[in-house]
Amino acid sequence: MSEQKVLLVEDDQTLLDVLKYNLVKEGYSVITATDGEQALNLARSEKPELIILDIMLPKLDGLEVCRILRREMNMPILMLTAKSEEVDKVVGLEIGADDYMTKPFSMRELLARVRAMLRRVGMVAQTTTSISTTPILKLGKLEVDLDRHEVLHNGLSVELTPKEFDLLTYLMRNRGRVFSRDHLLERVWGYDFAGGTRTVDVHIRWLRQKLEGDPSHPEHIVTVRGVGYKFEG
Repeated sequence: MSEQKVLLVEDDQTLLDVLKYNLVKEGYSVITATDGEQALNLARSEKPELIILDIMLPKLDGLEVCRILRREMNMPILMLTAKSEEVDKVVGLEIGADDYMTKPFSMRELLARVRAMLRRVGMVAQTTTSISTTPILKLGKLEVDLDRHEVLHNGLSVELTPKEFDLLTYLMRNRGRVFSRDHLLERVWGYDFAGGTRTVDVHIRWLRQKLEGDPSHPEHIVTVRGVGYKFEG
């Protein structure tokens, strides 16, 4: 298997060296950045499969880097921070991070998260295609090409993060069925995800903003009060 490229962004040189050593030992190709501007330039030029991004960075902080990258690219982003407050976690997830770890963390857990995130991204097209009888899902004005990992709404391309894409396709394949937040967290994010069910709400809101004519009164991604969410088509 070819090496998967990971962009590691951390301004603490000691931690950067330790993380890089362990990622390379696991078989990943690792490129590094120590500030936000360098991280943006490398992400654009190298197009890594995954980014490990510290929040506290010189020049541009990790939240701003994440916000900018989410407008341009879809690779998964694992955020690192020394802060433990819930608000920091929510902000990170709201701007498009796929997972979140608070320092200090165990190297074993970080490597497990990286493996899981890359595995899910690599298998999403295969998984969705095997469940669906066609690689294209069409519901009204919405069209999802599972092989190309593309979404069209009203004939226009819509950029989704990998996790938004996973969530949308899961709901579309099971349209009409109501799923709890815990169920979606387990099926879409995986058992090893450390975030809470708030993560599901954040991604639902992002999907509505991108796909619904009136996000405050959604027609497709519907809330079932006291239960969870379903896709109406």
